[in-house]
Amino acid sequence: MRITLLTFFLLSFLTNVHAQEIAVLKYGGGGDWYSNPTSLPNLASFCNQQINTTISEKTETVTPESIDLFNYPFVHMTGHGNVFFTPEEAENLRNYLLSGGFLHIDDNYGIDEYLRKELVKIFPNNELKELPANHPIFSAQYNFPEGLPKIHEHDGKRPQAFGIEHEGRLVLLYTLESDLGDGWENPEIHNDPQEVRLKALRMGANIIKYVFEN
Repeated sequence: MRITLLTFFLLSFLTNVHAQEIAVLKYGGGGDWYSNPTSLPNLASFCNQQINTTISEKTETVTPESIDLFNYPFVHMTGHGNVFFTPEEAENLRNYLLSGGFLHIDDNYGIDEYLRKELVKIFPNNELKELPANHPIFSAQYNFPEGLPKIHEHDGKRPQAFGIEHEGRLVLLYTLESDLGDGWENPEIHNDPQEVRLKALRMGANIIKYVFEN
């Protein structure tokens, strides 16, 4: 099965299938994976207008065990609560990431305690490491000299970006105490000032550009 998944993934990328589509991860465990429904469409629209991407503004949904996961160069995951991956889902996610995919996990406040133990299933030998402020993801298009921007205040803690790399490539980004996804939402949902939303969207554009060019 692993060979079939890898072959499917490589053929998809070589033929540019879904190369300009992004998806949200529908995971198990009871957490609200569906939160922030306007986030990815707004991010796609911003990227298309500002950094000349051609991303579909219709957000797709994909599950961790599905072969469809391999169709998307960028998959986004968010939520507030519990996360659970079966061994089969963890293996599929690992194969996806090691084969060239990218997973961005954005804590929407409350996912952290559940997420970390599940990431060990995907990468039992790789720890999350905090990205330094000079990591290229913070300057791929817009410059964030202090690293991850703060969008929403929850516990008074500083925003942190963690990552897992494979063969020198960042394959997983976990953004904590920032809440980028809330900043990508429609303005009337959280009533964020325009300058705050712009910071979130620009950081999101950095992530997209980094993924599409690496």
